[in-house]
Amino acid sequence: MTAPTPPHTDPTDPGLAYVRERGLGALADRMGIEMTEFTRERAVAMMPVEGNTQPIGLLHGGAYVVLGETLGSMHANFVAPEGHVGVGVDINATHTGSATSGIVTGVCTPIKLGRSVAVHEIIVSDEQGRRCSTVRITNFYKRIS
Repeated sequence: MTAPTPPHTDPTDPGLAYVRERGLGALADRMGIEMTEFTRERAVAMMPVEGNTQPIGLLHGGAYVVLGETLGSMHANFVAPEGHVGVGVDINATHTGSATSGIVTGVCTPIKLGRSVAVHEIIVSDEQGRRCSTVRITNFYKRIS
């Protein structure tokens, strides 16, 4: 497999400006998640393995899910219909590899962007481009009162 596409880190990008303004949240910050690309077509973030492992030294399965939810929920809110906010209603992950060092990269792409739901797939790969986890998240668009 090939390594993930290098990120677009243009600081003037409106998507990255949205992320900077909103922030990723305390948990994502604590886990070292860094957004590197954020457009209507996809979102990309990196996360260190170190500090996010289970006792036997593998990246914790929940860490993959946190990375996936961070990407999918942020993107769902970025493209949300006016007057709505995306709230997660379902998430699942299938782990097919194990990262033990370095960083992992999550690439989030929308599967469906509807009026009431958004569904995203997040592929998480290690530095060698090997897929470690596939996360799918569904966000419901709730009207802001």
